[in-house]
Amino acid sequence: MATGPGLESLVDQTISVITNDGRNIVGVLKGFDQATNIILDESHERVYSTKEGVQQLVLGLYIIRGDNISVVGEIDDELDSSLDMSKLRAHPLKPVIH
Repeated sequence: MATGPGLESLVDQTISVITNDGRNIVGVLKGFDQATNIILDESHERVYSTKEGVQQLVLGLYIIRGDNISVVGEIDDELDSSLDMSKLRAHPLKPVIH
């Protein structure tokens, strides 16, 4: 996971955050601090299922504590917008066990 200066290059870009409890939150990175607490704007949670398409729950402006972040990844907006989320099927992620 990128921390500190590594996140600077992602400010104002769309990112995906996987949390320790297995949630996938996508939004525009607006800021972060030395503890990797992050602020996302225009965010939504993607809820995966093997029976139906991906649900996208609107969150808006959202703060995630750094100690609850497992992975931060950059999103390719063009590729992401071309995906039909209603046809995607996947098992939900399980929580991280320490």
